[in-house]
Order: sequence, then C-alpha cells, then structure tokens
Amino acid sequence: YQRRDMGAQSLDCEEDKMNLENKKKEIYTYEAPWLIYGMSFSSRADQNFRLALGSFIEDYNNKVEVVQLNEEAGNFEVKGSFDHHYPPTKIMWIPDKAATRPDLLATTGDFLRLWNVGENSKNISLKVLLNNNKNSEFCAPLTSFDWNETDPNIIGTSSIDTTCTIWDIEKQQAKTQLIAHDKEVYDIAFARGTDVFASVGADGSVRMFDLRNLEHSTIIYESPEYIPLLRLAWNKQDPNYLATILMDHPSVVILDIRVPSLPVAELSGHSQCVNAMAWAPHSSCHVCTAGDDSQALIWDISPLPKPIEDPILAYGSEGEINMLQWSSSQPDWVAIAFNRKMQILRV
Repeated sequence: YQRRDMGAQSLDCEEDKMNLENKKKEIYTYEAPWLIYGMSFSSRADQNFRLALGSFIEDYNNKVEVVQLNEEAGNFEVKGSFDHHYPPTKIMWIPDKAATRPDLLATTGDFLRLWNVGENSKNISLKVLLNNNKNSEFCAPLTSFDWNETDPNIIGTSSIDTTCTIWDIEKQQAKTQLIAHDKEVYDIAFARGTDVFASVGADGSVRMFDLRNLEHSTIIYESPEYIPLLRLAWNKQDPNYLATILMDHPSVVILDIRVPSLPVAELSGHSQCVNAMAWAPHSSCHVCTAGDDSQALIWDISPLPKPIEDPILAYGSEGEINMLQWSSSQPDWVAIAFNRKMQILRV
C-alpha cells in the first residue's frame, strides 16, 4: 500500500516502529486454476490466513478451494476442495472467532448450501442444501447472503425473485421470506445485532428491515435514475453507516441511516467501476474499495460531514479487482482477487 500523503497516519494511528530486518512480507499471492470470484477469510482465531475461494466458470461444474498460508514457506497451500454447481455468488465462513462451533462454510448459487469442513480443512462434505421453493422444480438463483455475527444460527439470502429469506440453520428451515424489492435483490447485510438487515437491488433502492416488525421497511436511499445497486456493506463498528455501489459506477456511496435519502459522502477515487468494498472490522472510520481500475483504496471517513476527497492508502494490482475481503481475525490484512490470483496485503 502506498501512502497517499505524508501526513496520513497508519490505521492503528501510530507509526510503524517495526525494524526493517524483522518486517515480514507485506504481500502473499496464490494463483488458482480458474478465475476467482467468491472469496472469504476464515474468522477463527486458530486458523490464520485461511481463505475459501470460488471459481467463476461459465458452466454447471465449478469448484471451491480452501487455501492456507504456510507462514514458514511463505506460500499458500490447497488444504481441501469440493465441486459446486454453478459459480458460487458468495462464500462465507461461519462467524466464530472463538472456534466454539462446528467449522462450516456456506455458499450460494442455485441454492444455499452449508458444508462441513474436516480437520486441517480436508474432507469437506455437504451438510445441508436449503431450498424454500417447495412447489417448483425450478429455483430462483440466489445473488448473495449474509451470516449473522451475533447469532450464527441466522443466515439471510437474497434472490433474483425479489425476495429475501431468513434461515434458521439449526432447524434447517426458513424463519421468514419477504418480498424485499420491486425487482431482483442483489445483496443483503445484517447490522450489528440479530434483528436489523438491509438489502439492495435492481430497483436502485437500499431498504432496511427489522425482523421484529416486517410489515414495514424503510427506504434509506434511491440512486439517481434508479441505477441498480449491486453491493451493500454495513459498518459493524458504527451501525449508522452503510456503503453501497451503483452498477458500472466509479464511486462508492456512504449512507447514514439517521439521514435517509441523502448520501453523507461519495468516495470518488476510482477511474473505473467499483466492484467491492469492505469496512474495517476493527475501526469505525475506515473502508476499503476496489474495482476495474486495478486499485484497492483505503479511505478514512472520520472528517465527515466534510467531503472525503482522497484515500489515505492505495494499492495497484495487476488486474481488475473482482472481490475484496478484510480479515476480521487479522485486521492488518486485506485480500483481493483479480483474474486467477488472490493476494493478501498487509495494511
């Protein structure tokens, strides 16, 4: 990461005092046998530098690999892999830092699937396929999902059939399914806690829901000319803030749910469309964005309500960045995916 201006402080707000000789590598790269799309950092504190990667092959037969950094050798090793029907639209590890629950992965595509991950991440097997369309042979593809951090028994999925479904993992059944948008729903994200979630979709709106009162939803934002909204990220350290991206658009919109309809900031540092963003898991005012201009940028939004003009850190990759993850268990590390490569970067 290049510092954008000499006055920019590092994320922990103090200068790096590490001796250069002791400084570990800042970047590690893994090359997959296929274009990478789905990607997830494991949150378990006992599984450092473990990621799940999903293929993007325009075919029924796709793959998911679990890779882990061998810190002594300085390279990633494939620990396990499994076949997946269609490219996974999203992959997530169970949110379980303390490693008190079974080691599970979830994926979406045609259905929501949960996978048991065996010891040393080998022997990965399907635990359950969850399908709420009992009456139809055909499924409405799932575009995304979110795993609730406060209660990992809850997963919410979004679908092109305009609905969101909230699942009870232990009972392996849907708690509720609701029509969330007028068109396809592209992403869903929980706020802090178990009740509030938001979704975005092809109708250009961000809508907020509360599981305690599903008769009502709140439209927090509508994009200019109702441009579809593709992604949504909720700031877990300060749940007043959400980030969203517009289709084929070079900026990221930051929303404050206390001020509906007007963005509090627009982050305009990319020269081409943004594909992914992630809030820092350990800081309420840092967000990372990445896109087709091959850049990953880190922004500090603490000056709000003043305009946020420039990122504080910038990293240029070798290709258009499709996916981005910020590790919750190792917050010094961000992962990006471009072409067949996944890189982890020390921030």
